[in-house]
Amino acid sequence: MFAYGLASVVLVLHLSASGFGEARIGLLLTLTLLGDTALSLVLTTRADRFGRRRMLVASAALMVVAGAAFATTGSFLLLVLAATVGVVSPSGNEVGPFLPIEQAALSQELAPERRTGAFAWYQLTGALATAVGALAGGAIAEGLQRAGTGALASYRLVFAAYAATGVALAFASSRLSPAVEAPAPTRTARATLGLHRSRGVVARLSALFAVDAFAGGFVVQSFVAWWFHEKFGAGPALLGAIFFGANVVAGISALSAAAIARRVGLVNTMVFTHLPSNVLLVLVPLMPTLPLAIGVLILRFSISQMDVPTRQSYTVAVVDPDERSSAAGVTGIARTVGAALAPLAAGPLYASAALASVPFFVAGGLKIVYDLALWRSFRRLRPPEEG
Repeated sequence: MFAYGLASVVLVLHLSASGFGEARIGLLLTLTLLGDTALSLVLTTRADRFGRRRMLVASAALMVVAGAAFATTGSFLLLVLAATVGVVSPSGNEVGPFLPIEQAALSQELAPERRTGAFAWYQLTGALATAVGALAGGAIAEGLQRAGTGALASYRLVFAAYAATGVALAFASSRLSPAVEAPAPTRTARATLGLHRSRGVVARLSALFAVDAFAGGFVVQSFVAWWFHEKFGAGPALLGAIFFGANVVAGISALSAAAIARRVGLVNTMVFTHLPSNVLLVLVPLMPTLPLAIGVLILRFSISQMDVPTRQSYTVAVVDPDERSSAAGVTGIARTVGAALAPLAAGPLYASAALASVPFFVAGGLKIVYDLALWRSFRRLRPPEEG
């Protein structure tokens, strides 16, 4: 997550400095997310059978491939290839197979009543790491530029650090104990993508999560950083500081999600914390000054991620133990597909001064629709600890 934050702040700046227009940047971001989707589908649906450690190491190796390409070449075709087969997060949020595999392993070691709280700490750790990465990415790039390094060269050095972090992650994943591996299957029913009893539930969750992610794809961190840069002239260091603060606030707020869920349930917590955050998202581009826009964005982050640990906990709670990696993976893939489609539409909007605020309105409106549909569909399907 540190590596994701490191790259997200400079990704669109890197592509712009390489001479690519907004349409090509949107295409590359879409292909990046589609590539992450394909890799996640392959790795997460096989992790429980072929080894979770192996799949984590393979995922880290693909981070190295992507980081090395962005650090060394300016060819659009090579960057598209690297972004498609590698692992890069345009948003700074979780992509690829890491989260589904890790949380499936954690779930089998936790009592049900401890799961949401543990996932909240997991979310906080990731958010803090993303925040530090965003701060570091912006500070490194601006520091190098002030020392006389060209803008593109400074961004490439940030991606070299991204590749180095992937190497460290691959080593750490290889040292995990056998306790991370999946238990033996609990039933012999025919499985599709690693799912049997819970196929219908996972399909409905996936459809809803895809809508939410599609909406979020209009306001990925890289695009929002670009919007702040273009509208208010914010430099890389300030952008890093903005998203450092936003991710720290988001991570800390996730801890309260577990306490709220114990009182009102996982689904209610997901919906009733997410709705007001989407109203705040719509207000961001309406702010007339940079401080006010930052303030509303930070306020939005203070509640927008409270649905993340509850959503993740709910997904693994309502499926069988030997379906957890697949369920988390398939729903995660649905989110990635939804997010991958949005940049194609968002790129041209951000390129137009008259339409640059429209993505915020589209994202907020669609997310509100998602919240209402989720509550209507799943308010009666409770996880075991709420039974």
